[in-house]
Amino acid sequence: MKQPVRVRFAPSPTGSLHLGGIRSALFNWLYSRKSGGRLVLRIEDTDRERYVPEAVNQIQESLAWLGLEPDEGGKAGGQFGPYAQSERLPLYKTAAEKLVADGWLYPCWCSSERLTQLRQAAQANHTAFKYDRYCLKHPQDKGGPHVLRFKVPDEPATVRWDDAVKGMLEFQTKEQDDFVAVKSDGYPTYNFANVVDDHAMQISHVLRAEEFIPSTPKHILLYQAYGWETPVFAHLPQVLGSDKSKLSKRHGAKSVLEYRDEGYLPEAVINFLAGLGWNAGEGSTKEIYTREELTNAFSLERVQSSPAVFDPERLNWLNGVYIRSLPLDRLAEACAGFWPAVAAKAKADHKKAVLALVQERLKYLAELPELTRFFFTDPASLPFDQLKTDPAAAKTYLQASLEGLEAANFTHAELEATLRGLAERLEVKPGALFGVVRVAITGQTAAPGLFETMLVLGREAVLRRLKTARDRLAETAKS
Repeated sequence: MKQPVRVRFAPSPTGSLHLGGIRSALFNWLYSRKSGGRLVLRIEDTDRERYVPEAVNQIQESLAWLGLEPDEGGKAGGQFGPYAQSERLPLYKTAAEKLVADGWLYPCWCSSERLTQLRQAAQANHTAFKYDRYCLKHPQDKGGPHVLRFKVPDEPATVRWDDAVKGMLEFQTKEQDDFVAVKSDGYPTYNFANVVDDHAMQISHVLRAEEFIPSTPKHILLYQAYGWETPVFAHLPQVLGSDKSKLSKRHGAKSVLEYRDEGYLPEAVINFLAGLGWNAGEGSTKEIYTREELTNAFSLERVQSSPAVFDPERLNWLNGVYIRSLPLDRLAEACAGFWPAVAAKAKADHKKAVLALVQERLKYLAELPELTRFFFTDPASLPFDQLKTDPAAAKTYLQASLEGLEAANFTHAELEATLRGLAERLEVKPGALFGVVRVAITGQTAAPGLFETMLVLGREAVLRRLKTARDRLAETAKS
């Protein structure tokens, strides 16, 4: 019987979860759903020096926000229990004792100073560092702390595997170092615990970043030493910045929760992540996928081997598409925590009317204060200097607009007819007049439709702001 698909997402809690890590989680989630398998979350926290306690909660919070919660390894009673490596030390101890008994692991008491000297010598000789097996050649029980090293087979051989993404890959055993499997504090290294856990958890497919390719020969040698079947390896392509260097904050990349806190929608982020190293095939022009469509279309064969390039503008575009597709009530719920402080006492209906105007312009919800503040408070600055109209003409336009609008009914049709008629009488282009009025009532040169904005602001606010702007221009002229 074919082994059921079991995949795992195994982050290290050393900091916030970023795009590369969550992309791996998504691909594992999609593959498990496509295959009818299960996704295991495992927290690889054996690096106690770099361990960040709050990172564990951030990992789970990130997965939950994106709807990528695992089938196994989620919280139970506030703890990760058997799915945190720090709580599986007895398992690794037993596994290490077997390899010691079988001659695959041996103790090493070499000091950090001696190892540093060996590394420096290798660097001076322009060769890769390899432990010289001093403790294997001179076995003695010195007592006290020591590490356990894996003995790479003496007979030169080729370690190869058919990677589901990269194709056939191979390394020579003579190039491999006798790596540390168990540290002096009793904690396993990543390489050792990774293999023991994947076997114990019956992981069938290992989907992880391609930075782990150099570690894979070590893992395969461990599988062979135990006599265990190796899983299918699929190394996912790197995610690079626009300049093709390693992705970092300077490229605009953020942690997963930062995207949430800036008002990106989870489905937009999912679509964006899926495009970082996967495509639906040649000729496909589809850009927006539901979660179900992504699951049905996903396959390891369509994961590309070349690096993916992070494009923040594409993410903004995708998020804008999703924002525009939301019903107004849903958008209002999503925007609850993003309004400017001055909107705190505004009525819900007024906020919805504002949202209806800015929905087309929003790329992410954190833009809401900048785009909507003028709907709730009079603008502090009036950038008339950014218009081509001179101040004297602008003052004339505002006075004429005031006189016309004071006598007008505040309906869309009458507001438009009044201002267009005024532009004709003043013998100016409507755009020039509208621009002056827009700056006066919004404090911005670009805003939603002028007449729609005036209706939402209301007669009192529009007339008050026009008077204020006229008076400021008059004061400027005097000075």
